[in-house]
Amino acid sequence: MARNELERAWNQIKSTVHGRWALLSWDDLEVVAGNYDRLVAKLQERYGMTRQQAERELDEFRASSL
Repeated sequence: MARNELERAWNQIKSTVHGRWALLSWDDLEVVAGNYDRLVAKLQERYGMTRQQAERELDEFRASSL
């Protein structure tokens, strides 16, 4: 799946994203607005992940949810 598909589907999946990563606030999700790189950065910030860990988790989520 292309990264831009995350942005296109954002309004439909942001609740699922919040359920998966509950430390992300609704304000965080509004800032992210489906942007892959911003979501990776927020995962790093809130969960203390490395960029590689955040990308791996997000890619796994995208593969199973989108």
